[in-house]
Amino acid sequence: MSSGKLKRVETYVFRVPIEEPVRTSFGAMTERAAVFVRVEDSDGVQGWGEIWSNFPTASAEHRALLLTEIVAPRALGRPVDDPVGLWGEIDCGLHVLRLQSGDAGALSAAAAGLDLALHDLRARQQSLPLWRALGGTDDRPLPIYASGLNPGQAGFDTVERMRAAGYRAFKIKVGFGEEADVASLQPIAATLQPGERLMVDVNQGWDIATACRVLPKFRDFGLTWIEEPLPVDRPAAEWIHVAAVAPAPLAGGENIRGAGPFQQAIDSGQLAFIQPDVAKWGGHSGCLPVAKAALAAGRTYCPHFLGSAVGLMHSLHLLAAVRGPGLLEVDANRNPLREDVLADGFKVTDGRVTLPDGPGLGLEPDLEPLGKFRSLYIERHA
Repeated sequence: MSSGKLKRVETYVFRVPIEEPVRTSFGAMTERAAVFVRVEDSDGVQGWGEIWSNFPTASAEHRALLLTEIVAPRALGRPVDDPVGLWGEIDCGLHVLRLQSGDAGALSAAAAGLDLALHDLRARQQSLPLWRALGGTDDRPLPIYASGLNPGQAGFDTVERMRAAGYRAFKIKVGFGEEADVASLQPIAATLQPGERLMVDVNQGWDIATACRVLPKFRDFGLTWIEEPLPVDRPAAEWIHVAAVAPAPLAGGENIRGAGPFQQAIDSGQLAFIQPDVAKWGGHSGCLPVAKAALAAGRTYCPHFLGSAVGLMHSLHLLAAVRGPGLLEVDANRNPLREDVLADGFKVTDGRVTLPDGPGLGLEPDLEPLGKFRSLYIERHA
């Protein structure tokens, strides 16, 4: 089994224009961006990761540069047989720089992308699917849900399209005004079929007064969860109050960084669904312990992800490693950086996706067809 040293880190940034913007309570995306990370060890074994750069898309090149100029040099030339230890060392080493630069989130995402790639590389060294290398033993297909559904008629149409594609759970974006939110949810909830589930995502779009006024109006929709009804930094008392009036359990975690804050969120009991994003903070090294802690406390781990193919596959592998009752989030919006890279490698049947059985991610990204969308490429060597 190979156990070489990290020889090369390559970073790719892609930008693809889209016809229909992806709308949220905090803004709209008129293009899809992705930062892919490829690593290679001294024996030629490779691994792939992704850095979160969903919104604003202008962050993509910045985070790619942070990886190549700040994060990668801390790993190049180092052994790759212990990704967890290496990530922990890098994470601690970046602490002062996060404070000094004001780029805490961007640096955390850059380190997460590298960690994902190193875990993929290590699993390939071991000739194991990544989910098995992370400790998984159950190879049954995983439940999934369609996410990122725009409000209004567009959301209803997307539910119909994703249902036909095999999906049985759907998450609608809300936070666009009380009347608009109710109008979006009513027709979808009325046409749900037996066994299907409906969730909503507020994207931190409400204050406590708005949340307490609007949430009771969702009572008849049979929601599975209500995601981020408040900004993540609001006082615990506000979250307790909103949880008390909410007609469904609360979900969140994509905007939490750090093992301590995640443990506090788990222990508080206000979030029934814990949703770290492996490409935003922690990679597998940080998020695997969070997922296990959530399950141990009786919470549900549901990975957050709304980016491209590489990060989606990493999210799948982590959920497969820890299991529990959670679902995999799959963006329902058109994105060539996801669909064209996955090709036929993501098979959905009756609300579930089959696990890859090849080594590592089980995905060999073919980036050549995306060449016209590439805005940046940087390579660093040991």
